[in-house]
Amino acid sequence: MSVRDGLVQVGGPAATGGTILRDRLRRIPVFAGDLPRFDPETAPDDPVRLFADWLTHAIKAGVAEPHAMTLATAGADGTPSARVVILKDCRDGGWEFATDARSRKARDLAENPNAAATFYWQPQARQVRVSGPVLARGLRADADDFLARSPASRAAALAVRPGEPLASPAELEAAIAAAQGRVEREPATVLADWRLFALVPLEVEFFQGDPRRAHIRVAYRRDDVGAPWRHELVWP
Repeated sequence: MSVRDGLVQVGGPAATGGTILRDRLRRIPVFAGDLPRFDPETAPDDPVRLFADWLTHAIKAGVAEPHAMTLATAGADGTPSARVVILKDCRDGGWEFATDARSRKARDLAENPNAAATFYWQPQARQVRVSGPVLARGLRADADDFLARSPASRAAALAVRPGEPLASPAELEAAIAAAQGRVEREPATVLADWRLFALVPLEVEFFQGDPRRAHIRVAYRRDDVGAPWRHELVWP
C-alpha cells in the first residue's frame, strides 16, 4: 500500500476485467422509486422533532423495522464494533436501546461511553446519524424495560450467554426452553445484567437521497449535552 497525492494505492494496478461480485454490485440500482422530498428550510430547531417526523413517515409508508439502528461502539483501544439494535424510545434528549451487560457493546461502553447510531430507511433513501455520549438509565429503568419485553424475548435474554462458545444449536434451544418455563413460573423475573442506555447526541444528521445525487444533508450540532442546537445545510 502506498500514498500518492493524497490517494491510497493498494497492491498492483487495478484489474480491468472486474469481478463477478463487483459487476453484480454495480448493477444494483440505488435511490430508485418515488422518494419523499425534504426542504431544509423547514427543519425545526430541535432534531428530535425532525427525527420523530421522519420516523412517523417511515412507519406510515410501511418501511420494515424502521426502529432498527446500527449501533457502533469502541473499547479503550479504539477498535470499532457495530451491530443492529432496536430503538426503544427517544425521550429526554436520548435515543434509548437495551442490551445485556455481558455483551461486547456494554463492555465497550464501560471503557468508552460514546457511540454512534445510524438509521437507514431504504425505500425512502433516508438516513439519520446520531453520535455522542451514552448514559445508563439506572436499575429501575433497566427492570421496567426488561419486563416490558414479550415473554419470548425475556426468555431468550435469560437463556443466552453473549459471546461465549456454543456447542450446538440444540444447546441454545434447550436453554431457551428452560428459560421459557422460568418466565411462565416467575413472570416478574428480571435479568440482573439487563441494561437500558441512552445515546444523548452532540451531533445528529439527516440525509435525504436524490436519484440525481443532489442529496440533501442537514447537520445539527451542539457543544455539550444541554447546550442549544444549531443546524445547517452541508455538502453531501
